[in-house]
Amino acid sequence: MISTAVISTAVIGLGTMGGAVAERLVSRGFPTLVHDIEPAAVARLAGLGATACDPAGAGAADVIITSLPNDRIVRDALIGSGVLKSWAGRVLVELSTTLPATVEAVADAARPHGVAVVDCPVSGGPGEALAGRLVQLVGAGEDALERARPVLEALGSIEHVGAVGHGKTVKLLNNLMAMGSIVVAAEAFTLGVRLGLDRHELFDVLSRSGGRSFHFLKRWPYALADDYHARFAVALGEKDIRLGLELAHESGYVMPAASIVHQIFEMARAKGLGNEDVVAVLKVYQEWAGL
Repeated sequence: MISTAVISTAVIGLGTMGGAVAERLVSRGFPTLVHDIEPAAVARLAGLGATACDPAGAGAADVIITSLPNDRIVRDALIGSGVLKSWAGRVLVELSTTLPATVEAVADAARPHGVAVVDCPVSGGPGEALAGRLVQLVGAGEDALERARPVLEALGSIEHVGAVGHGKTVKLLNNLMAMGSIVVAAEAFTLGVRLGLDRHELFDVLSRSGGRSFHFLKRWPYALADDYHARFAVALGEKDIRLGLELAHESGYVMPAASIVHQIFEMARAKGLGNEDVVAVLKVYQEWAGL
């Protein structure tokens, strides 16, 4: 157990990732405040030992963690609400996957209140969060990182990639690669099944072959079990690819392959698969293949 005698935490945003992060912190002995717009999410964490708070009340914690769905909500919740003045002198660890400009704007708004911002999107899902095996892509100054380090070490490994904003950049690049690997695997795998190969045997062979990827090994067993429960939803994958393409557009860089991957995710969303796991893009190809 990590010694947490002088460190308290607050988690705002108790969705799939934020809820798992809060549960992990509670299990590791961190006094943890929690807030979400969904009362059921707060009640679940309170049942595990957390304490409900409002956003301003999160300022009672030493380290405040936010895990929110998109850029607009991050800006509204952290800048538009004026809550940062209630967090004076605290450390804000911002987990959300957004454009770098969004967390940079948060850091600018936080500075007059003495709030140190740690840009900290993560690689990994709720299972990794609960096990303390997240890969945290940290953009922060050294002082802010050291103040947040005991909390971050409870959640997983720390990859310090530069200043505030760099964490979000690396996360978007990572997700462009990850979502691309899922689409290519879905396309090839479906062709194999259409040509008469048994899907379980095909997975078994490909999982030991050179074309395998992290997400093929992690997500295809879900699909083979017809389990499309969202560990990371199609809608979030689409959003992250779109943000990556926006970064590219703003820098004058072209990404034709990523643009095609984005369209596959848009097709999946249009077919009502937005709330299913990203491996559900298989269903788009299965429909085209008549399977």
